Amino acid sequence: MERDTESLRSRYVQVRTFSEQLCEPLETEDYVVQSMPDASPAKWHLAHTTWFFDQFILQELCGREPYSEPFNFLFNSYYNAAGDQYTRARRGMITRPTVEQVYDYRNAIDDELQNVIAKGDLSEEFVLRLEVGLNHEQQHQELLLTDLKHLMWQNPLRPAPYPQEHEPFAAERKQEPREMRRHAFDGGVYEIGYGGDGFSYDNESPRHEVLLQPFELARRPVTCGEYLQFIEDGGYERPDHWLSDGWATVQEQGWDGPLYWEKRDGQWHHYTLNGMRPVQPNEPVSHVSYYEADAFADWAGARLPSEQEWEVATQGQFIEGNFVESGNFHPRAVETDPEGFTQMFGDVWEWTRSSYGPYPGFEPFEGALGEYNGKFMCGQYVLRGGSCATSKTHIRETYRNFFYPHSRWQFSGIRLAW
Repeated sequence: MERDTESLRSRYVQVRTFSEQLCEPLETEDYVVQSMPDASPAKWHLAHTTWFFDQFILQELCGREPYSEPFNFLFNSYYNAAGDQYTRARRGMITRPTVEQVYDYRNAIDDELQNVIAKGDLSEEFVLRLEVGLNHEQQHQELLLTDLKHLMWQNPLRPAPYPQEHEPFAAERKQEPREMRRHAFDGGVYEIGYGGDGFSYDNESPRHEVLLQPFELARRPVTCGEYLQFIEDGGYERPDHWLSDGWATVQEQGWDGPLYWEKRDGQWHHYTLNGMRPVQPNEPVSHVSYYEADAFADWAGARLPSEQEWEVATQGQFIEGNFVESGNFHPRAVETDPEGFTQMFGDVWEWTRSSYGPYPGFEPFEGALGEYNGKFMCGQYVLRGGSCATSKTHIRETYRNFFYPHSRWQFSGIRLAW
């Protein structure tokens, strides 16, 4: 990992500044509301990512007293080894400290940590924790956007925090998507998992062999137009394509389409961070749960890929796509490359059929950081590829995201396999 102090400091400043840039359109009231137990207020994200550096570097490695004992309690997420935590579902009740005080906290920790970096002679453990903290903040930048979208959608005014003067990719949205082409892979033994020298999370390792049967993978993601066909064919009205838990969730929640979709004058519209828009048939469908992705795949005579198949398909590909840096905050229309795969990275996270669990020989990070991934390896499914809210510098072909099968407030979509 990078040990050059100026490079570390520059990266630290860039990541930390970007979090605050994402918050520039917000009013004070927008910072503090929690829309559901799975989401957190923007103020909490800003404070929690700061607490991470405060707790795991300045306190534990540098021996500094806590910036604030109450902050240690309020902004610890789930690290039991670091102390008690405030109830997740009630983070919207933390009206104090104020937004201004949280920014003061960020500024104080940033100044102190940059001074430590500037002194040099940094240990391997310091560099590792700094890199974990920066990647952790990038994860929370994505969560900040998806949580904000869920919050704004529940406002009856449907405000647009990131309005676009001109609709991005307008020309591409009018194009008809190509047919669903497939790429065939031979069966055999493949290697997956992280094997490089740079940073990766503990759940991406160790690199290991997997045996795959011959399979085919769609060259592009499923579009809104294709998903509309599923809806119009009674996809949400009959149970034959659904897992039992999925059908029970549809009935309980009253789902009739992806999250943020609603009918206006007989036409489907959906809420975006740029405001309400008509659903465009050639955009990748997003904000669907694992249950919905699996039901669509069954209806289409296909299945979801395993995460091993997905990773094998991306090996050797350049990581390019529509990421958060583009400033669009919405998936772009499907591309029309007739030869290779399109949009494997960016736009929408792609559900896989793989349960989230440890790789053979998995070793968690040492200490409290070992709680980062390992303790969630139960009852969740893996998603791959990143989204329009993911940073390009954060994603890898080996990156394993994970959510519960009912979750759909993330930019989650579908790629079919056979």
